[in-house]
Amino acid sequence: MTATIRFKLSLMMFLEFFIWGAWFVTLGTYLLRNLHTSGVQVGVAFLTQSIGAIVAPFVIGLIADRFFSAQKILGVLHLAGAVLLWQAAGAADFGAFYPYILIYMILYMPTLALVNSISFRQMQNPQQEFANIRVLGTVGWIVAGLTIAQFGWEASGTLGLTLKMAAGASALLGAFSFLLPATPPIKKEGPTTVGDLLGLDAIRLLKNRSYLVFFLASVAICVPLSFYYGFTNPFLNEVGMKSAAGVQSLGQVSEVLFMLLIPVFFARLGVKKMLAIGMAAWVVRYIFFAYGNVDSTYWMLIAGIVLHGICYDFFFVTGQIYTDNLAGEQSKSAAQGFITLATYGVGMLIGSLLSGQIVDANQLTASLHDWRTVWLIPAAIAAGVLVVFLLLFKDRNAPVTAEVISYAEANARLEV
Repeated sequence: MTATIRFKLSLMMFLEFFIWGAWFVTLGTYLLRNLHTSGVQVGVAFLTQSIGAIVAPFVIGLIADRFFSAQKILGVLHLAGAVLLWQAAGAADFGAFYPYILIYMILYMPTLALVNSISFRQMQNPQQEFANIRVLGTVGWIVAGLTIAQFGWEASGTLGLTLKMAAGASALLGAFSFLLPATPPIKKEGPTTVGDLLGLDAIRLLKNRSYLVFFLASVAICVPLSFYYGFTNPFLNEVGMKSAAGVQSLGQVSEVLFMLLIPVFFARLGVKKMLAIGMAAWVVRYIFFAYGNVDSTYWMLIAGIVLHGICYDFFFVTGQIYTDNLAGEQSKSAAQGFITLATYGVGMLIGSLLSGQIVDANQLTASLHDWRTVWLIPAAIAAGVLVVFLLLFKDRNAPVTAEVISYAEANARLEV
């Protein structure tokens, strides 16, 4: 990979996750304070990412893997997204806000798979190279959180500005995408089937029993994940943490560290142990949130936030690499969209519906919740998923090799 291509991919990742972090972290607080919504409505708002993630594999399978260059699709989606975010910032109530954010997330979620696909197509050894590129996305998320803290938008009640900041970054990435390395669709021999058009090639990965267990675990672990995305910022603000969005960026700082170490951990631990450690970290994090406060156990809140590096990298980044290794050359984009469907789609959809109801059920006053009960519920769910995963997932206790391999070869290398 040349230095120019590395720079372009790194900037792409930076902007991709700066956009998301710029408004998504504080969305729950914005809705509760500025638009005066209920916990259920917050859950419904976060559910839009699940709807987008469910649509993503079909968008990618229909367009990126078959007809148009991935970088051009990325540009169009982000330019349209910039307009929608700007309009959402001006919405006066939840009824006006929701349609804009729903359409936006349907456009944004496919871009998560697109940036991965564009990156992987430029790499000879994704296991060694991907983390160094993807880490810039985490840096972008950190910069977004620190910007919010620097301007004091949480304390001043002006979180609507986060949406406008994200809109500007989305417009920039939309324009820049047309300068990214060409990532044309790979021509497929033989006739195109309906399954090809819908991006269903990736479903064949489920014939691998180990991958099926991973897929189901990805769905299940994202149920407790939705609690974190939807309610960590409101929780931290409610218990009195100052500049909560800025403090939350410590999670991305740890993510940078662990992402850079992924090649080392891959070589030493293998897929199963890395995925299991990631899930175990979710259990510990929620227990820390349940028993932490801003006085005597403030360290628990900080530790729970810092654990994000292990939570995210060991499960999600490892899962993306694992998926890329198993996917065939002609369906890599569809495979990335497929795992996005499992995680941010089905799992987060269930979690978003559940988390809002649980938060409302544990509301003590208009501005006070029983957060200990709220956080112990996702801790229990994550622990259950971890136990089932450890019992059912099998590999050879060695990392999957990083070269591009066929599905048949991947099946031969894994215990199924």
